[in-house]
Amino acid sequence: MAKHLRLGKKAEYLATDYLRSRGFYIRDKNYRSGPAEVDIIAQKTQRLHFIEIKSKKSLRYGEPEEQIGKGKIQRYHHAAESFQMEENWHGEIQFDSISITFFPQAVKIEHFEDAFS
Repeated sequence: MAKHLRLGKKAEYLATDYLRSRGFYIRDKNYRSGPAEVDIIAQKTQRLHFIEIKSKKSLRYGEPEEQIGKGKIQRYHHAAESFQMEENWHGEIQFDSISITFFPQAVKIEHFEDAFS
């Protein structure tokens, strides 16, 4: 497996653990709908969170969350609509991102709730 894919899988594992420790129930991971993929779909109370995970090994070219472009946001909206229809979900939804930076001595995890609409 390529290094960047291993880093991505490690970031998804850390994000899942982070969310569970904060009371989220993980509904799905790597959910696909057409060209869209949602990293994690989690639920807390009566709200679904569609979560994009971004990770980096340095901040040389900016923060990880800055890498979420308009195209990705549009695909997330499409995937969220598909998931809601499949699950017959009528509750609230929210789009979050989790930024993970792997520094040599530590890992920094930031959760941005309602990061994009």
